[in-house]
Amino acid sequence: MTRLIVSATAAIGLILFVAFIVARLIRSRSQGISIRMQMFLAIATIVGAFAFGLGLLVVDRIEARATLLAESAASDQAAAIATLLGNEMATRETKLETLAHNLGASRAPGTPEVHLAVLSPTKEVLFIEGPKPDDPGYMFQTAPIVVRGETVGFVRVGKPTLKIRQVLKDVAPAVLVSSIVLGMAAALAAMLIGRAIAGPIEALSEFAVRVAEGEKHAVPPPAAGREVLRLSRSIDSMRRQIEGRPFVETFAADLSHELKNPVAAIRASAEVLADGALEEKEEAKRFVGRIQEATTRIEALLGDLLSLARIEARGVETAARVNVVDIVRELAARDRDGASVQTNLPLIADVRGDAAWLTRAVDNLIDNAVRHGTAGQPITIEVKREGGSVHIQVRNAGTVDKNVAKRLFRRFVTTREGKGGTGLGLAIVRAIAEAHSGSATLVSGGPPEVVFQIELPEA
Repeated sequence: MTRLIVSATAAIGLILFVAFIVARLIRSRSQGISIRMQMFLAIATIVGAFAFGLGLLVVDRIEARATLLAESAASDQAAAIATLLGNEMATRETKLETLAHNLGASRAPGTPEVHLAVLSPTKEVLFIEGPKPDDPGYMFQTAPIVVRGETVGFVRVGKPTLKIRQVLKDVAPAVLVSSIVLGMAAALAAMLIGRAIAGPIEALSEFAVRVAEGEKHAVPPPAAGREVLRLSRSIDSMRRQIEGRPFVETFAADLSHELKNPVAAIRASAEVLADGALEEKEEAKRFVGRIQEATTRIEALLGDLLSLARIEARGVETAARVNVVDIVRELAARDRDGASVQTNLPLIADVRGDAAWLTRAVDNLIDNAVRHGTAGQPITIEVKREGGSVHIQVRNAGTVDKNVAKRLFRRFVTTREGKGGTGLGLAIVRAIAEAHSGSATLVSGGPPEVVFQIELPEA
């Protein structure tokens, strides 16, 4: 019963294991085969071949050992019986035929498992019992009957050997379990080796993605191993060398695009006024208002650009112990065009940094929530202390388009065209967070909630 349970468990485990491998291989046809899977296939092939060869060797050795034991036992028994019959013939002057007849008469009825035969000097059968000489699974040995130095007959004994089916029946569960254990060991080894190789590559890929998304101060992942360290340094050096010109070109193009609309509005309004609209007070007032609106937009844009350039170039110049809770309370109490701001705050959450810049970062997130969130729904600001860091989360009802979710912290990326935004608010938030050795992320793009977070080291 135990053997049956072990065999069934091993078979089920083997089927599940093979199904898992097949599923991963099918998925690799569309996504490519991973380094981990390549390592596993290589190790599994070696281990599988070793286990298969070991199983064949075990079965072969058992069969050879069984044959050798049967041969030795048959030879010893044949020699012993031949000696007894020879002594009987020598002491009592009994003929071999008589001894064979008496031997047959004294044997119990039934079919014994051991073959026994008494043969004449010419190999004529005088007595025989048990399996036939040509039956498989038996080892036959013959010994001469010697009387006074003369061979007067022969004794043949046949001993059963372990049949190969029985060997497989006894050994197969153990071989199967051993193969599964070796397969699991191969999978574990492949996972560890694949992680050691693929882990740094994946980390470097993530680092490259962050740089491509505009994270200027992204830090290369820690490298374990000389080769990975060299690759990490090469990628970071390449990033530093090529980031200058593309950044300037992109920045100039984005700035030109952002200034195009307000400048065009000022020009158009000036031309209309020059063409005679000054004579009409209402028309003149309307176009002067457009000029003022465009000028205000340009001033806000240049102000945000100046702030962004200052924090990126100089960083935090005066760092002190700042209680983030006090900043959040002050900002939550401000009038936000009727928007309701709720807070969930601890007693204290200190960080080291510049209070003015931190206030600007949190204020930008609240302003973003007011402009982008669902009207009439409250905004929640939560401050938490976890694992040596302070987390500032701003939540609002709404959703962020997946197409722009990964680009929200870049310059001039906005989802509220025509609502007064410059597209620099979140870029400033990220720059301030990074200047304080922290980070700014979009935790959830909704629905139902959009959650932005600033994470800063706890003081």
